[in-house]
This record gives sequence, C-alpha cells and structure tokens, in this order.
Amino acid sequence: MKKIINQPARFVDEMIEGILLAHPDLVKTPGDDARILVRADAPVSGKVGIVTGGGSGHLPLFKGYVGRGLCSGVAIGNVFSSPSSQQVFEATKAVDGGAGVLYLYGNYGGDVFNFDLAADLSELEDIETLTVVGRDDVASQPKERKTDRRGVAGILFAFKAAGAAAERGDSLAEVAAVAEDVIEHTATMGIGLSPTILPTTAQPSFELPDGEMEIGIGIHGEPGIHRGPLESADQIADRIVDALVADLDLAQGAQVAVLVNGMGATPLEELYVLYRRVHQILSERGITIAKRYIGEYATSLEMAGASISLLALDDNRLALLEAPAESPFFREG
Repeated sequence: MKKIINQPARFVDEMIEGILLAHPDLVKTPGDDARILVRADAPVSGKVGIVTGGGSGHLPLFKGYVGRGLCSGVAIGNVFSSPSSQQVFEATKAVDGGAGVLYLYGNYGGDVFNFDLAADLSELEDIETLTVVGRDDVASQPKERKTDRRGVAGILFAFKAAGAAAERGDSLAEVAAVAEDVIEHTATMGIGLSPTILPTTAQPSFELPDGEMEIGIGIHGEPGIHRGPLESADQIADRIVDALVADLDLAQGAQVAVLVNGMGATPLEELYVLYRRVHQILSERGITIAKRYIGEYATSLEMAGASISLLALDDNRLALLEAPAESPFFREG
C-alpha cells in the first residue's frame, strides 16, 4: 500500500502540525504537547468545556470537531490508540472556564480508562467533570446491552448538540443531559469493503476476500454481524436502515437526522447513491428527514465502506443541530 507520509513514527505529529498551520484562527495547542488541541478562544469564561479524544486515523473524528458550538478541546493518541490520561487532563485544564468540563468520547476500553484517570486528576484541581460515552453502533451489542455498544460516527450528533448547549450557557449537568439524550436516540451501522493499512506496520487491520463485504464492521476493523458476497447499494441500504429503524422504534410521523458517512476510501458519489435509497425507504415509511449529512465524518484511514446513522428528532434536538458551529471540518449556520 502506497501512502503519502514521511517517517511512519512521525505521521500523527506531522498531521497535527499541518492542521495547526492550516487553521490557526480556529484551533491552537495550549502548551508544549501538540497532541492537545483546543479551540482558538479557549478557555471561554463561565461556559462548560467539552473535551473529546481518541486514536488518530479517524479524521475528522475526533480532532476535527474542536471549535465554536462543538467541542472545546481534544487529546490525540497514536493511530487507533488512546491518548494518555495526562494529555486528557491537560486538555481539561486548558478549556476549563470555571463551569466544569464534559468528557464526550467513544466507548472503547483504553479511552474509558484514561478519561476516568483524568477525571480523578481534575478533581484534585477542583475542576468538576462529567462523562458521557458514545455508544451508537447497533451491530456491536444487542439492544438490551446498548450501554456496552461501541461509539462510531453517530457521536457527531452528540458533539453538535452538546456544543450548542454549552454555547448557550447551559450548566454542566444540562450539557451532559443533552449529550446523553442524543446518544440514547442515535443508531449507526457500517459496512466494510476493504481494510485499513496501518502506517506504522504497512499491514491490513483485517482480512476481507475480494468480492465480499462485512456488515456491522467497527471503525478499527472489529468483526461485524454478516460477511458475504457484495450486494447492491440498495440492498445494503435496506439492510442497514431496517436495523436502525427497528432499534430506534421509529414509526410513521417520526422525524430524523441522517448521516451517510464514508470510511475513508469511498467516493462521495457512492455515498449519494446510498443516501438516495435511505431517503426512499424513510419516505415510504412516513418518516421525515429534517437534517442530512453526506460525506466523511468519521473515517478509518483508507478503509472502503460507509456507515449510516439515524438520530430520532424532537424540537429541542433539531434546534441544537441547527445552532451555529464552526471547526476546521464542520460548519453549521
């Protein structure tokens, strides 16, 4: 696999350097560790901060959603590896405006461990923190075990809603409740067509024979729920949307936001082919699409594939999605 990189060990740091050079008006690093990025105006006095984080290799997740009306800061790990607890703690201090800090990240063991340690360190500094973890991947656990699900692309909705709540001046408990509410009403499922090639090893993250697909694959190549011959775009959309609608108990008259997300190597044209069928299915069921996002929002380096996320909307969730926001990779309003 050919990659446009220099030394593999420098891949993450040089990528971060590029982001800082390209977007100095939106993000900055608050100290000597460039693995910590915060919004350019951080800390914002009197407002709740939001810190996310996770492994590299998923751009624009996580580091791409730091900005006004979104997250306040991010701690960045190596490819598919958690940031350290110290990095999360330093990000926490850098965004604390005196109203507390929400930790909002995906439900992965290393991230949970290090964010929990950072919360303990923050408590010693009298910084109040609360934690909400993304867990929208319906293929990773059945509905009765949804608290154990992985967090994938649908966490975008939580970043957007929680960021809007913090921007309007909600308390830490209120911002956390917004994030939890959105995650509770979000469902995602993905499909993989080819593996990620890790920059440090030049090895694929999983094996998938030519002509096959894997439904329910995770963003690190975690096993899905179905592997078989590649189906048509309409058949794939039917499989996924049926599962998401059932998981969210959506009925005629419901209103949703739709995210059709590319995994890194899928042409945008193919994502619109998928969205076309998603729109048809939901319209046939009497479900209204109020917001739509089509593009790359949570990737896995050069994995070919896509994911579909649905967020069941009410008036409050829709208003939070429509509130202004700006980051290097996202803009609303």
